[in-house]
Amino acid sequence: MPLGSARQITNLNLSHSRKRRTCGFISLPEGKSLEYNIIFYYNCGMFRRLLPMIANTNSNWNLFFLCLFKLILLFFFVLLQPQLPANQNGSAASTSGPTSGSGSLGSGSVSASTTMPGSGLAGKPRFIAVTSLDDAQAVRCAEFHPSGRLYAVGSNSKTLRICSYPKLSDLRDDHTTCQSTVLFKRTKHHKGSIYCLAWSPAGDLIATGSNDKTVKLMRFNADTCNVEGQEIELSMHDGTVRDVCFIEDMSNKSSLLVSGGAGDCKIYVTDCVTGTPFQALTGHSGHVLSLYTWGGAMFISGSQDKTVRMWDLRTRGCVNMITPLTTPSSPVNKGSPVASVAVDPSGRLMVSGHEDASCILYDIRGNRTIQSFKPHTADVRSVRFSPSAYYLLTGGYDNKLVLTDLQGDLTMSLPSIVVAQHQDKVISGRWHPNEFSFISSSADKTSALWALPPL
Repeated sequence: MPLGSARQITNLNLSHSRKRRTCGFISLPEGKSLEYNIIFYYNCGMFRRLLPMIANTNSNWNLFFLCLFKLILLFFFVLLQPQLPANQNGSAASTSGPTSGSGSLGSGSVSASTTMPGSGLAGKPRFIAVTSLDDAQAVRCAEFHPSGRLYAVGSNSKTLRICSYPKLSDLRDDHTTCQSTVLFKRTKHHKGSIYCLAWSPAGDLIATGSNDKTVKLMRFNADTCNVEGQEIELSMHDGTVRDVCFIEDMSNKSSLLVSGGAGDCKIYVTDCVTGTPFQALTGHSGHVLSLYTWGGAMFISGSQDKTVRMWDLRTRGCVNMITPLTTPSSPVNKGSPVASVAVDPSGRLMVSGHEDASCILYDIRGNRTIQSFKPHTADVRSVRFSPSAYYLLTGGYDNKLVLTDLQGDLTMSLPSIVVAQHQDKVISGRWHPNEFSFISSSADKTSALWALPPL
């Protein structure tokens, strides 16, 4: 799946700025339901991975005919899907709230949405909980390694685990959720709960933040799944470290670690080579709850003070401050604390998740809000664009993970669907770097990996 975004946002007319989407080598069909596009997108990505195998099947005719058969199935799937009724305008749901309808998936702690009314695709799409990791306390964070072969999980039990990404080629609808394969485990990694973690872009470093007011930085070998050398403990924060992220310093080809949280509300920048913090960025008046970088020297932060700030390390300061209005039509609206932020791969579109259950889409280049919508009924604690920015994955304190379709006019109502559910608050949801799957963490003491079975 391509990592670039096909979204084109102009300052003149957002309603006519969307090019026809493509999924690899096939154009995404227009006028289809959200469930249809999810399945179509997933299978196109799967067949892109099969093409190289088809081209080298001189010695394996069985594989050739299997791939050919699946391509024929996809062809008929595209032809036979009915268009949505005209009065739905291509939308499977409105922004008034995602459709639910959940079924058990084996372990009892997680479930997935199976259908949406009027879609004509009963039972689709159904994200399946492939694996589940159980802990003694709430699981706060989970992040994929850049290679996609591993993922790390941190919890309130102070335990850090590195798990292997499972094989999904044999996934079926009747799959029973199994336990995650833990390759590395460290108990009492911090003196307090592990609130956040991040991998460096190269995947050779991992950082964790805790309510013990420290950040731990370790060198990690993904081939041996083990820590190398001495870990570095950073103690410049005077409150809970709520989020961390890495930025590549292209001037000397090294990594910089950005961390923020409670206490003095400062954002610190640390040189990962020396382990020395060399910048303390001030501006927020409330706890820093979320950090996000999308390449280069830029990153953004979301805060309890209801603002989003954009930072540029080249200028050593804040270059823009936004106070997203979650209910723009209200004369008394003063925003809501920003619990999570993200930017699409193109760097043009930002999304923020708020404690009043709202999400804000923001045009960075045009410096204006596109729209506010509510995919959840409680705090939105996690927001992430899919690798190709076709979809937005959000996690909330209503126990749900919601997928919102971004392939249409961003100024109009956005179709949403509940794709996964926990038994308690969802704290985070993260996409796999190149597969149509995601991992979630929850207060129900589990972390689950979700994926769609092949067509």
